[in-house]
Amino acid sequence: WRGWARGRGWGARRRWGRWRPAGAGSTSSAASTPRASARSTPSASTSSTPATTTSSPPSAGIVTTYRGLPDGNLAVLQAYIDADDAQSFYTLSWACDLDGTPLLVAAGSNAVIRVINCATEKLFKSFLGHGDSINEIRTQPLKPSLFISASKDESVRLWNVHTGICILIFAGGGGHRNEVLSVDFHPSDIYRIASCGMDNTVKIWSMKEFWPYVEKSFTWTDLPSKFPTKFVQFPLMTSVVHSNYVDCTRWLGDFILSKSVDNEIVLWEPKIKEQGPGEGSIDVLQKYPVPDCDIWFIKFSCDFHFNQLAIGNREGKIYVWEVQASPPVLITR
Repeated sequence: WRGWARGRGWGARRRWGRWRPAGAGSTSSAASTPRASARSTPSASTSSTPATTTSSPPSAGIVTTYRGLPDGNLAVLQAYIDADDAQSFYTLSWACDLDGTPLLVAAGSNAVIRVINCATEKLFKSFLGHGDSINEIRTQPLKPSLFISASKDESVRLWNVHTGICILIFAGGGGHRNEVLSVDFHPSDIYRIASCGMDNTVKIWSMKEFWPYVEKSFTWTDLPSKFPTKFVQFPLMTSVVHSNYVDCTRWLGDFILSKSVDNEIVLWEPKIKEQGPGEGSIDVLQKYPVPDCDIWFIKFSCDFHFNQLAIGNREGKIYVWEVQASPPVLITR
């Protein structure tokens, strides 16, 4: 299931109960959270036609899920309204519980991460740990019960959606020095992530040394706040590919795609020095021009097979590139 952008819809709505923080890295389950009643739209939720379910980053504090119909149209399934009227969601991602139940993870301006069970139409959990707004959430493709969050508080955090545990915090001596705007898991190396932000850098991190704590998070039975969360202070490599804010980064195999406000997306190869952690060099492989893309927080995305790359611009145009081609091939705009 893949999220994509869409405006506010009408359908089943559920107001999330307000969550009272119990401490950093703690969670609140849906069972103890009061909620108003939901209103259903039978035409959307009772369709027997096989279709794809999508989700949308909402306007303000609303998340809407849709069913993609065979004729290309969309039917609204559910809309979730956050209890915090000041909430504005910036990011969402699909994750899975251990039994395969699909969960929708959303976060934004108020630093609280909401996890929604769309099958039961209930709030599954709320996570608190970040000290400021959350700019991006990404799910681990090889272990979809894990997700990572990038925040204005200059940190990246790894979470277990099943147990509600904050496992690792990527921050400190070698961490970001301004807002972290984007983060991504390596598609095949389960230990590796990349992050970028307002300090103009892209950082590559490894969890290999701390992986026993990741495994421990799946069997932890005590309170999440008592878990021995670890700090990862030093990345494998810090790269300055851009001279301004870096607002989006994605792995393309072992290569990295990143963009700033320079009207282009850059594909580059990181060359990490194994003998000198934090050091390395880069080779810029090619660039994908995107006109009128000179404002920050315009993100791009690749398709499931990493064949195509899509991005919008401030003029409302969408550019789709063939990323495997060299020189770059613009498919459509």
